Amino acid sequence: MSDMRQSLLRRDALSAAKEVLYHLDIYLSGQVQNNPSPSVDTPTLELVEEFILHRVPHTHTHSLNRMSALQELQLLEIMCSCFQEQSRDAVRQLIFSALFTLQGNQADESRMALLGKLVSMAIAVGRVPILECAATWLQRSHPVYCRRLARVLVDDYCSLLPGSMVPTLNNLSCSCPPFCCQFITAVTTLYDLSTEELTPPVQLLQMVVSWIQDQPRLVLITLLNTPPSSSQPIGSLDLTPLAGLVRWCVKAPLAYRRDGKQDLANGTTETELEAGPLFSELHLSVLQVLLLLPGVLREKGLLGRLALLQPDQLTSLISDLSDLLEELNPLHSDTQTHIQLTLDRLAQALQVSMAAGALLCSREDLRALCSRLPHNNLLQLVMSGPVQQSGFYPHIHTPPLGYSPRPSPLGPHPSSHSPHPSFPSQPFLPSMAFPFRPSH
Repeated sequence: MSDMRQSLLRRDALSAAKEVLYHLDIYLSGQVQNNPSPSVDTPTLELVEEFILHRVPHTHTHSLNRMSALQELQLLEIMCSCFQEQSRDAVRQLIFSALFTLQGNQADESRMALLGKLVSMAIAVGRVPILECAATWLQRSHPVYCRRLARVLVDDYCSLLPGSMVPTLNNLSCSCPPFCCQFITAVTTLYDLSTEELTPPVQLLQMVVSWIQDQPRLVLITLLNTPPSSSQPIGSLDLTPLAGLVRWCVKAPLAYRRDGKQDLANGTTETELEAGPLFSELHLSVLQVLLLLPGVLREKGLLGRLALLQPDQLTSLISDLSDLLEELNPLHSDTQTHIQLTLDRLAQALQVSMAAGALLCSREDLRALCSRLPHNNLLQLVMSGPVQQSGFYPHIHTPPLGYSPRPSPLGPHPSSHSPHPSFPSQPFLPSMAFPFRPSH
């Protein structure tokens, strides 16, 4: 490998990078063919870091000059062709992993910068093999880095060039659903509506709504493609973006009310006037996706065993709502309208999630959580079901994965004879249809 390095040092930066890519392709093709557990050795990774990422290992004292902007653009085009021409998916995935798997060293910053540029170009020119590799990378990487990549793409397509790539972006949901699913999951963790800066841009919201309306099962692609026995890497993104999408829809009315600077005559803000209908459409789409879940989970043998909406995510959401309510003036009539819309959406999401097996949580726990929220008729109706002593929804009899009976982490539950005054006991009518249509 030292002879190869000396040969590369005699080339210009672009030619050397191209040669390393060629070597990587040949080397990993042989690994896939001859090795049941193919991997990339350290010397090859060092060549990648030195001649593609331009990070010189501490053992080396001399390297090439960095590429010019034009050479970097040419390298991106060469990489696009390399992935497009490689016919074996296993080899493509290994090449992508060798280039962009984070190693915990100084080269990671260069990796992230090059990754953002490559994926952005792949979207623009329709290089699906690269986007499929990027989807796998998003599924296996820490959310911090997933959010960084998502930020680059949002800046490129929603801030710098808003509207210019609408047909390309809209077609992406058909050409590469796995990437779209992982991208939505990443942006819902990036834009959590905690501040005005972390509110999703309207252009991004339009794109997400369009994707899900055109392809409702898009949201479940990662779940559908994941074997039931496999486990997610620790600290990775969720299997679906459902929890993040529910958070968007529920928090949006209060978040826009908080961030509004100039009210219109009807009490809404200019941004809210544009985004409000989109969030209503998104809320309906999310409920429709949740209705698809029982069949999907049953087919994979996970009904009642896999919570796609975790109790800690619900706890965080309700805590966020409480904080937002403290920032707003609840006596203002327009604010009351926004509060009731938020609570209506929360109630609908809870009911459908529990019925679909996406939320494995007892009504007793929900009562304890939601007791912090203002009164809402629809939410009270959802909470008025019977108290279940088990930790999961009554119609599911298989214990959740890793479930063992234990005291609730929320503390002692209110007695069924002395419920929280905000949620008085009501007769539970299992035959009564639940109106989960979205509020507008």
